Amino acid sequence: MKPSISVIVLTYNEENNVEACLQSVFDWTDHLFILDSYSTDRTLEIVKKYTNNIYSHPFENQARQLNWALCNLPFKTEWILRLDADEKVTPELKNEILEKLPNLSGEVTGLYMKRRVYFMGRWIRHGGYYPTWLLRIWRRGKAHCEERWMDEHIKIREGKVLFLENDIIDDNHNKLHWWIGKHNSYATREAIDLLNLKHKFVIYDTVPTKLFGTQEQRKRWLKQTIYANMPLFLRPFLYFIYRYVIRLGFLDGKEGLIWHFLQGLWYRFLVDAKIYEVQMRARAEDRNVGEIICEMLESGVESGRLESGKVSTALQESKTRI
Repeated sequence: MKPSISVIVLTYNEENNVEACLQSVFDWTDHLFILDSYSTDRTLEIVKKYTNNIYSHPFENQARQLNWALCNLPFKTEWILRLDADEKVTPELKNEILEKLPNLSGEVTGLYMKRRVYFMGRWIRHGGYYPTWLLRIWRRGKAHCEERWMDEHIKIREGKVLFLENDIIDDNHNKLHWWIGKHNSYATREAIDLLNLKHKFVIYDTVPTKLFGTQEQRKRWLKQTIYANMPLFLRPFLYFIYRYVIRLGFLDGKEGLIWHFLQGLWYRFLVDAKIYEVQMRARAEDRNVGEIICEMLESGVESGRLESGKVSTALQESKTRI
């Protein structure tokens, strides 16, 4: 029997990835939902081969998009699985879900699984990147996505969680040019989150930060307590050394060198450069950091899929002080 589970996939111009994602789940669930943010490529043409449950909503950020889906799409199953369009469920994980899901006690409301990242065709096994544990399955109505601009996690409202043994695979088939552009957009969101730790212009409904908690709680604690308080421009180099040398990222070969350098050093340096730019403008113009962020994003330079006004609206709705 097919388990009582719905799958939700958020899409935007994912013609190179989405078919592999949907092929990994469509044969074991009849409840496949797509929330698209107005793709302009062949994404919708592809997904129509797998489901008619296709919805559209303007994109603000991943957290708001997913929470809109949870509040507005007609989910009726007991469980919900969230996948990114460039992810797929391994056969081993599929079998584990089919076997375990119907037998879980009512007190279990969430399931963690491991993400296995591939880059340029190579599994990134080192540098502290595997395993990355993500809560991706939860009982309907028992969880929501924390409101953050970057690195959002699913937050369970009540109940216990279990850890599955098998993996989802993250294997994006877009070219490096696309990857650079995506991480430029990510860097803006990351800069907002890091600036918010200091200036407190937005209250986040976030997962707890605990040094001895789950992996996501520990990483969040280390980021907020240690990394965020280190000097700008020095911390990306220290983080890269930690990943590439101490956590043995060099064992991932040439592809790993590219990955750890770009994702662990270049990206983090870009985040710091954006933070520095905002701080310099705020001092030079004697203005609030929150105002500078809204103006920078609404200019369209960094907005990506964000429509004019969406960023300031999102910040204004949840602000405590701007």
